[in-house]
Amino acid sequence: MLRPVPDTDGGPFWEYAAQGELRVQACAACGEFRFPPRPCCPHCQSFASEWRPVSGRGRIWSYVVAHPPLLPDYAAQAPYNVIVVELDEAPRIRLVGNLVPRAGAPLGAFPPENLRIGARVRAVFHDGLPQWVPERS
Repeated sequence: MLRPVPDTDGGPFWEYAAQGELRVQACAACGEFRFPPRPCCPHCQSFASEWRPVSGRGRIWSYVVAHPPLLPDYAAQAPYNVIVVELDEAPRIRLVGNLVPRAGAPLGAFPPENLRIGARVRAVFHDGLPQWVPERS
């Protein structure tokens, strides 16, 4: 499994994920969420930031199903989905991940024919990485 390579700005995202918590960087001056993490707020230009917890609930904004040829580390898992999730608390924030039937399921375990734009999802964590599962009503 490929692992993220945290940088200074994004490191806290992965530290919280390792604890099973989804947090998004926000400006400590104007309160706007921002992702990807960066040192300066694009809204007010403040360098003050904080990491706010979010519910991990949202909807599928877009998706793609990857098929070979792929990077060698992913080829054996194909086909698999990559989804873009629009967060409930911050609709301008969109996180990328994989939709799986349950935490820890293989990347290709969710049937591609069941993917739908607008479908409700929630974040789960496995081995320190966020994944997405369908939200049950």
